[in-house]
Amino acid sequence: MRSCVTFLIIGLVSYSALGGENWPDFRGPACNGCSDSVGLPVEWSETQNVKWKTPIHDRGWSSPVVWEDQIWLTTADKDGHQMYAVCVSSETGRILYDVKVFEEKEPQKINPRNSYATPSPVIEAGRVYVHFGTFGTVCLDTKTGEILWQRRDMNCKHMQGPVSSPILFGELLILHIEGTDVQFIVALKKTTGETVWRTDRPKEFYDTVEPIVRKAYSTPIIIELNGRPQMISNGAQTCHAYDPCTGGEFWRVWYGDDSTISRPIANKELVFVNTGLVHPKLWAVRPDGKGDVSNSGVVWKIEKNVPAESTPVIVDNLIYIVDDKGTASCIEAKTGKIIWQQQLEGEYGASPVYADGHVYFFNKEGKTTVIKHGRTFKVVATNHLGDGFMASPAIVGKSLILRSKTHLYRIEK
Repeated sequence: MRSCVTFLIIGLVSYSALGGENWPDFRGPACNGCSDSVGLPVEWSETQNVKWKTPIHDRGWSSPVVWEDQIWLTTADKDGHQMYAVCVSSETGRILYDVKVFEEKEPQKINPRNSYATPSPVIEAGRVYVHFGTFGTVCLDTKTGEILWQRRDMNCKHMQGPVSSPILFGELLILHIEGTDVQFIVALKKTTGETVWRTDRPKEFYDTVEPIVRKAYSTPIIIELNGRPQMISNGAQTCHAYDPCTGGEFWRVWYGDDSTISRPIANKELVFVNTGLVHPKLWAVRPDGKGDVSNSGVVWKIEKNVPAESTPVIVDNLIYIVDDKGTASCIEAKTGKIIWQQQLEGEYGASPVYADGHVYFFNKEGKTTVIKHGRTFKVVATNHLGDGFMASPAIVGKSLILRSKTHLYRIEK
């Protein structure tokens, strides 16, 4: 346990120190969608504040991750026969590597709104890890673009296609593999790809329901409580806190929904979890319980205008969310009180981000609404680019890295 806690602290320190220049996870250095960058643009267009614009071939909804001068993302052909890892220069927008990592003769069918390259990479110095769900996982050398190891034996029937992204914790790469047939979390040794531990979702919750409501697509987060790490892991039916060192369970809540996509978030007191796709709710849970805390650990619930796809962002004591149909809300984290609600234009899947006093919302039609952080709703700017956003943005230095459905942009004053 001590070594795992040490890795957690070292990881948080290194990410924080480099937070202005690196965006290693699809939700940033702290996995929460927040950046300490200042001087970011709030206005842009195809002809204003675009440092470069690079076309990305085929189709992928994965979010860009950034380490120093490299931006990595994934893409795949529309039918899922060929899957790629792509590296773009942050400075010039030039494609540095375009690596075909997998060929699939008979890929599973997916939801038409999804892509075969939706899980986002995770990156660290010297290595990037790309994941395509049941189709495989690859570690690449960022200096050469060469494949260092791969795994193709962690399989499930996604039904809707892959979505869950990998995370790094110390020496581990952690993956969620949750389909209609099997549901498990696996930790791999990041240097070799060997399995370190595997934890299956509890049979008493999953084997008693129809296969169609066992699948999930969420990405976990890791928090620290009293010096011990907890991995907050949404599945279908239940959310669990696991020990990321061993896969052992600390606590769970049962909500009985499926197809969870939105990622958990947390502050120092509470964990905030999304309960699913069909009737998404937002629950605030105390992370200090043991066993089943479905009643004792739940502090508040919100049952309307909760996103199924996008992940909330929390700033100070305020949570910002936007549901799939564009209803944006500001929520008091401690109490669950709705501070304000406003209707934004369009549909939303990308997750909002926060930097320098502003919250940015990106819709599927290419419009970005920038608002002032605070208890009063105030629009600072609205912008439009390209053909819409499915991927969540990255923030590095004074730039926004935005992936549209066809291009990658660097937005900078």
